[in-house]
Amino acid sequence: MKIGKIDLEKKNVMGVLAAIIIIIADFAIFWQNPIFWFIFGLAIVIAALPFFISLILESSKEKENNEMFLEFTRNLVESVKAGTPISKSILNLRGRFYGTLTPNVQKLINQISIGIPVPEALEIFARDVNSPVVSRAVSLIGKAEKAGGDIDNILESTAKSVAEVEKLKKERKAAISSLVVQGYVIFLVFIVIMLIMQFKILPMTSEISMSDMGGFSSSAPSQNATAPLLYLLLAQGLFTGLVIGKLAEGSIKAGIKHSFIMLALSILIYTGANAFF
Repeated sequence: MKIGKIDLEKKNVMGVLAAIIIIIADFAIFWQNPIFWFIFGLAIVIAALPFFISLILESSKEKENNEMFLEFTRNLVESVKAGTPISKSILNLRGRFYGTLTPNVQKLINQISIGIPVPEALEIFARDVNSPVVSRAVSLIGKAEKAGGDIDNILESTAKSVAEVEKLKKERKAAISSLVVQGYVIFLVFIVIMLIMQFKILPMTSEISMSDMGGFSSSAPSQNATAPLLYLLLAQGLFTGLVIGKLAEGSIKAGIKHSFIMLALSILIYTGANAFF
């Protein structure tokens, strides 16, 4: 699924505009109403949702690019091993389908067909794809082509290296999946504990305080103490998500999507509980 940069920008702007409209309506209709903060939190989630979707699509595209690059490299190896020069081998791949990588491969073929040197064309290809796996592999291929070495063996080694990297990523993700689930379960339990503190424990301490002071206290200290609970939930969700992403996919960037989910859960559950209970 190809989504252009302009389309993504439009979606982001639309999400922000929708959130602004909701916030304005929230102030106009529900100001000083318990449901106010729930709708305000919902608006924040709506504003951030397009950016979250863009991140998911970008991550999915990068994963598919790595897989298709492996297929591209294997096809290149077969052609070079048959005795065809690497430039001619790349040209022979014209018309092949490589998923989201197809436009980049076609651009590479077009550049070589008009006389751009293979190393330079490969560098542009790697820069356009913008994947660490592809960049490392292309760097090796380009250097081998420049040096005029045993290009077929180098291409085969590159293909094996890319395949091994993708295999290790999948194995790590599978091995850590149970820990990811545990992380979400623990976080939900943490939210429940915060709600119990707000609705059960803090009112009890307020009543005890009133008894000790002869009934002259108010519930204000209890209300003032609830705001830090939300801040604690947000901080916990942010950093827990980043840790989960680092463990599961080896990237802090991958943890942003988990952080978003946890922050959204924190805001909606906490403000919803305060609004409706």
